[in-house]
Amino acid sequence: MTIHTMWKGTISFGLVNIPIKLHAATENKDVRLRQLHKECKTPINYLKVCPNCDAEVEPNDIVKAYEYAKNKFVELDEEELASLKKEQEDKAVEIIDFVKLQEIDPIYFDKSYYMSPGDGGGKAYTLLREALAESEKIGVAKIIIRAKEHLAVIRVYKNTLLMETIHFPDEVRAVDQVPNVPEKVDVTKKEVDTALLLIDQLTTTFDPDKYEDDYRQALMEMIENKKAGKQTVTAKEKEPAASNVTDLMEALQASIDKTKKAGAKKTTRKRTNAKTKKNA
Repeated sequence: MTIHTMWKGTISFGLVNIPIKLHAATENKDVRLRQLHKECKTPINYLKVCPNCDAEVEPNDIVKAYEYAKNKFVELDEEELASLKKEQEDKAVEIIDFVKLQEIDPIYFDKSYYMSPGDGGGKAYTLLREALAESEKIGVAKIIIRAKEHLAVIRVYKNTLLMETIHFPDEVRAVDQVPNVPEKVDVTKKEVDTALLLIDQLTTTFDPDKYEDDYRQALMEMIENKKAGKQTVTAKEKEPAASNVTDLMEALQASIDKTKKAGAKKTTRKRTNAKTKKNA
């Protein structure tokens, strides 16, 4: 199955322009659980409500803004944002520097994307791949994805170019903000030697296939067992609301019936009064 293309553009490598496509290299396998109303087992909806007006807000009534101080905003309309986004996305992604992968701490890495060549870009793609592999370097670039500028590195993964977005320095929190980290605690040489021995015993070659998500597997097994045992629930179908036309017709008919009954009672009362006068 071909991986969906999520971004198209051009990467410049010196005077070489490479048309490329990005494809998400990873996927989230978390088991998504829905929240149901305990009474009728219907999935819960989440409404957007204005806390000031205490009213549900429709999508067309929502605008975007930047809060520069408490309850102080700079409003930005969609046209301004779209124009800025297009202006940035139209720029070719330029490889700024080449560095060694070991120089970047893993804390900076964010998301991974496979890169494939666009139309007519096969030779230039291969050139960059071979040059990176032989030099044992990675390229550092900037790219706009989903209206956000990312710092990224381009490297070789097996036979494919891989782009990994990385955090900007100001997005990585300072380590000295971590509370209760001991500066120095005296440990004995015997304790260190024992820890080193344990590390040595557990040292192996990294094989990602040996690691599995035990919780997810156990959760899916529980779900499948409940399905097999018919321990399932079904959401109640919402009764269709009567249309305004139906409501109006019913109201008119009820009015007619009420008028007829009132007229019949009035006629009966007149006849009774007439008989009473005649007998008198």
